[in-house]
Amino acid sequence: MPSDTDHTISVPRAGREYFGLKRAASYRAARLGDIPTVKIGGVLRVPLAALKLKLSEAVSRTA
Repeated sequence: MPSDTDHTISVPRAGREYFGLKRAASYRAARLGDIPTVKIGGVLRVPLAALKLKLSEAVSRTA
C-alpha cells in the first residue's frame, strides 16, 4: 500500500494494489477512465485522492 506521503502512484501499481490487475489491464482501465489519471511531464500518474473518491462513490452507489 502507498505510504502516507505518497500523493500519486504509477498506473500499474494502482491497478495491482487496488484491483488486482496486471500492467496491461491497468493501463487499459486508465485509458477507459476506470482508474483516474493525470499526466505530469509526459508521465501518467494516479492521484490517490481521486482514486479513493472514485472508489467511495462506487461503494455508495452499490449500497
